[in-house]
Amino acid sequence: MYEYRIEGGFPIKGTVAASGNKNAALPCIAAALLTDEPVIIRNLPEIEDMQVMLEIFAALGGSVERLEPNAYRLQMADLARTDIPVQLSQRIRASILFAGPLLARSGRAVLPPPGGDVIGRRRLDTHFLALTELGARVEIDGQFTFTANKLKGQEIFLDEASVTATENAIMAAVLAEGTSVITNAASEPHVQDLCRMLNGMGAGINGIGSNILEIHGVDRLHGADYRIGPDYMEIGSFIGLAAVTHGSVSITGIEPKDMRPIRLAFGKLGIRWDIDGSTLTVPAQQTLQVNHDLGGMIPKIDDAPWPGFPPDLTSIMTVVATQVEGTVLIHEKMFESRMFFVDKLIGMGARITLCDPHRAVVSGPSVLHGSDLVSPDVRAGMAMVIAALCARGESVIRNVYQIERGYENLAARLAQLGAKIERISVN
Repeated sequence: MYEYRIEGGFPIKGTVAASGNKNAALPCIAAALLTDEPVIIRNLPEIEDMQVMLEIFAALGGSVERLEPNAYRLQMADLARTDIPVQLSQRIRASILFAGPLLARSGRAVLPPPGGDVIGRRRLDTHFLALTELGARVEIDGQFTFTANKLKGQEIFLDEASVTATENAIMAAVLAEGTSVITNAASEPHVQDLCRMLNGMGAGINGIGSNILEIHGVDRLHGADYRIGPDYMEIGSFIGLAAVTHGSVSITGIEPKDMRPIRLAFGKLGIRWDIDGSTLTVPAQQTLQVNHDLGGMIPKIDDAPWPGFPPDLTSIMTVVATQVEGTVLIHEKMFESRMFFVDKLIGMGARITLCDPHRAVVSGPSVLHGSDLVSPDVRAGMAMVIAALCARGESVIRNVYQIERGYENLAARLAQLGAKIERISVN
């Protein structure tokens, strides 16, 4: 086990490369199961969640070869089993993403309840709806057993724009008989990555980037060599960190169009950046002042399915708002337990009123003081890192396993930017 020891008050400066999108890496690994030919995936982040997905792929009978840092060759020549080991499923919520590929490849998938972050109720109903519409049968008896004689294309209306349910439906539909139309589909950049990789494998997916996907089923898919896009959640985290430490950071390898909804939210806090090609630069001189809505009204930063503001960045924005002059409402609409970490920020000196499980009013700027913290999940953990780096004094963050599930080699990369952070092994 490891913990971070952080001395706050030092601006971060320098250049950092964006990691590959964690939420694209996980479904793309699962999708490699859809063919018996090799699939090379590049720009995979070297994080815990990615490694667990590779372990599941191998446990099902696949071969996994690391070609170089962040690049892997996957091949499922012969599917050895259709049940996911319990101990692996419990370590990651994304294990549910093997349901669609296993059904399409073999007509059977057995999944224990998935693990993952505890950030509120996370329904699986939409997965069941999508797969049963395509012809699957589902039995629930301590685990989920999906079976199908033959998947057939259908018109599917998802009851919510769930990212993972959309991805499962896509992966099942690409090998289904006939045409499927998925309406109210999620359209996040990582969903787009999955669709592009599948098209590179011979799938027929139209409407990529919209909430209506038309999928023409094919008899088989072939191998591919695909590079996933940058992680805009990580990029947003580095932007917030640069702003609150009064530093200047250049982030290379970004995708400018992914930053549009994020720019709007940061702009409400007076934070700006410049983009030159695929490099985003956060200048040192930031206003750090809330921009009021028309009539002097308190602005709101609220999350929504893409192209709304990403829910994974609400924790980050809450910390950033503590360092900005003015008052803002943070409204986390999608997960009812994600905001409960703010009591730790209040203990550090932040002026935050938690109105209910979804809303927090933040008034700043506040002087934060170092504290002893425990990371509850990936994004709240990163928010605590940002708070510690702009606080006075030393902070200790425990359970950093949760943070490192989503951020590649975080402590070393932050240290290279001038942050006073140590990753310490503890019993």
